[in-house]
Amino acid sequence: MITNELKKSIVREALPKPNVLQLSEYDITQKIMESLVNACHRSVLFSIVNSAKDAPQIASELNISLSAVYKTLGKLEELTLVEIEKFNFIDGKKIKLYKSRIGHAEITLENDDAILHLFPNNSKK
Repeated sequence: MITNELKKSIVREALPKPNVLQLSEYDITQKIMESLVNACHRSVLFSIVNSAKDAPQIASELNISLSAVYKTLGKLEELTLVEIEKFNFIDGKKIKLYKSRIGHAEITLENDDAILHLFPNNSKK
């Protein structure tokens, strides 16, 4: 019987070792693709393609918890898929309005590799 550690070492040996530049490019591309596959992340992105919205508005429209929206927006912002379009001040509070930076995305398979194509969001501000 093969142990998990042995399986991992077999897989590591089979995969080519990427250089530092390839590794960082792969990591960010992989993280973006994983984010786009996540249903919650996609829903949030779809909701802010045409107009900027604050987190409570997104949570209300999508019927998901506010904490899940904030967590998702944080991850999407970290990956630069969303941006803070502007700030509103309501009752002395600074409210962020988020908008998707991408209008659409494509993942293609070319030469045994997944290629990610991101296209800017051209909707009017």
